[in-house]
Amino acid sequence: MRRVCALLLVTLLAISIIGCTKTNIVPLKPNKTQDVQVFSSPNADGSITVKSIEKAFDSVGLEISGNNDMNKPFAKRFGKLHYRVYNLAMFLNTNLTFKLIKKYPSFGALTPLTMSIWEGKEGCINISTLTIHAMARSTGIPINDPDLITYAELIRKGLEKAIPGGNFKDLNYTVQFPNKTLATNFEMDLDLDGQSPEDFIEEFEAEFEGEMEPLGFLLPNYTNVQEEFFDDRGYIGVYDFYHTYSICKFDVIYPVSEKHPEAGAWAPCSFYLYKKKGENKMYMGFLSVDNWITTLGMIEDEEGTKQLRKAQKIIENIINEMTE
Repeated sequence: MRRVCALLLVTLLAISIIGCTKTNIVPLKPNKTQDVQVFSSPNADGSITVKSIEKAFDSVGLEISGNNDMNKPFAKRFGKLHYRVYNLAMFLNTNLTFKLIKKYPSFGALTPLTMSIWEGKEGCINISTLTIHAMARSTGIPINDPDLITYAELIRKGLEKAIPGGNFKDLNYTVQFPNKTLATNFEMDLDLDGQSPEDFIEEFEAEFEGEMEPLGFLLPNYTNVQEEFFDDRGYIGVYDFYHTYSICKFDVIYPVSEKHPEAGAWAPCSFYLYKKKGENKMYMGFLSVDNWITTLGMIEDEEGTKQLRKAQKIIENIINEMTE
């Protein structure tokens, strides 16, 4: 009986996210602290599009580094589509990202940030992003950090400009571990033996890509934080390199998005790699899939959680083998 009630609750929550009615759109703050927020509005006339959302974010200083129509590969690979529109986009503000990574290297796990954009048959446009609580918790950054607060406010500004008259939905999920980062981190001792850090990381990343791509992982974004953020601002002499990858897998996001389209706030996940000058270690990390599972009420979603954990295990095995 308890399992039946739990399944019913998950179903009702999924309906509240996928649907678009006035009773589901609540302008008040949720009763529970949430890690994911969904901004939504009726869009029967089709005036709000993926392109108009991208333009709105860009206008407030949130650069879209990738905006991928997932329905095209979904239709080809799986045949069935869950939504009329489903996009995964990556975005960032370069200046705020620089300030945060400078203080907290772990913020590379959210560089870039991500969002999902979807619209169902009912004609409701939705955008999901992380809340300030999620950004702080998952990276271990104090929630009162002024740059993090500014970033969260900028995201809200982008949402309001992208969907005029929209409101935040009341998701009412229980964030199961509100004080844990749920991050997966690695350290690799380095003995370069005369090899330059630049040559080392170039070879390491080529091997990493060569291991990941044949297994169905996509790498839709690569950011050279060292060159694009640090060097351009005169922040030199601290790192030998700092890079991030965005990682995605169709076999993961397709089943998860059916019940949890808002999961795009966590996907694609960012994987960072950096080495500081004067140190003989490389640090790597990404946010565990437990962030998805424990913040989106996915415990009862057996297929979704199975694919998430399977993908994470593959990535962990690859990195562990490469760092032995």
